[in-house]
Amino acid sequence: MSVPLSILDLAPVSAGSTPQQALRNTIDLAQRAEQWGYHRYWLAEHHFVAVASSSSITLIGLVAAATSRIRVGSAAVQVGHHTSASIVEAFGTIDALYPGRLDLGLGRSGHRRAQFGSEPAHPKGGHPVVDTVTGRTEIRDGVVVPPPFDPGRIADRTKFVASLRALQQHGAQALDFADQIDEVQALLNGSYTTPEGTALHAVPGEGAQVELWLFGSSGGESAELAGRLGLPFAAAYHVAPGTALDAIDAYRAAFRPSERLAEPYVVISADVVVAADDATARHHAASYGHWVYNIRTGAGASEYLDPDTAAPLTAEQRRLVDDRLATQFVGSPKTVVERLAALQHVTGANELLVTSIAYRHEDRLESHRLLADAWGSRAARAA
Repeated sequence: MSVPLSILDLAPVSAGSTPQQALRNTIDLAQRAEQWGYHRYWLAEHHFVAVASSSSITLIGLVAAATSRIRVGSAAVQVGHHTSASIVEAFGTIDALYPGRLDLGLGRSGHRRAQFGSEPAHPKGGHPVVDTVTGRTEIRDGVVVPPPFDPGRIADRTKFVASLRALQQHGAQALDFADQIDEVQALLNGSYTTPEGTALHAVPGEGAQVELWLFGSSGGESAELAGRLGLPFAAAYHVAPGTALDAIDAYRAAFRPSERLAEPYVVISADVVVAADDATARHHAASYGHWVYNIRTGAGASEYLDPDTAAPLTAEQRRLVDDRLATQFVGSPKTVVERLAALQHVTGANELLVTSIAYRHEDRLESHRLLADAWGSRAARAA
């Protein structure tokens, strides 16, 4: 089965470059992605790290202005850092100028304090975490499924906790995730009322032609909620390869038809680096482990290192990132297309969402171009 390809962009900052250049690179890639036939262009939201997509909704507006056909959206707005009204009004403003092209992806990352404090990691169920040191890696029809990564292995949570505090007003508390999704839907469809019974209408925002998505990485609340509400669901294999397939199973098990969808609709993400041959692709991806290592030590995403000069990871460092290295899709177009096809087959995904990071912008462009060409050729043969 041939399915559409879409792009997830973090606007990464390369070592020696600047956030300003990263943003220019994002606009350039988005314009080329439209030419190459990608279906969607989604922006991630990350804060206080070396990626330039922190104000992802602003960047979505800029990408929409610079393109004409490709769908543009969020992957995902971290709702714990935003009020429902601010989200709907912002997307409504962009939709007013570029109607019918926006995907409003929502995720509960801003609610995840429990994983970094003393509360249970999964207060509403889901799956227990397993240390990658002791668990087993499974291969499902060519798809690598490592043990789930245990956030408890992140030794220094200081920056993460400080970031959460900085992203909310003093004393503010995020709504329950399901309640906030209800608010967003009500503001979009014009049925919102305050707890006191006052009707409020988002201007712009009410009636906006946006597609609502939920994002998740495990078989917990996000996947189940997306299923119950009959919304499309995006599973983050590129971040959580050990639990993303569980998330898809939970979504499908909970799915109820809605006005939006008669059947489940799944997008699954993959981290991809493509080059003319396997060896070149491996070289371009050689500093990916360093980037993930910094994230998992608690420091957050660092500037992306030049693979020509980055020292190899030590054996101990590799132990912290082995699952992400094993599940990165690296190689020639043929190699990567075969692995992506396996991922689509195993998950039954309706779309594939690829994210690619490389030190040189031209290498990232080439990765996406080669993949688009190869995937399109595969689709033509299948037809």
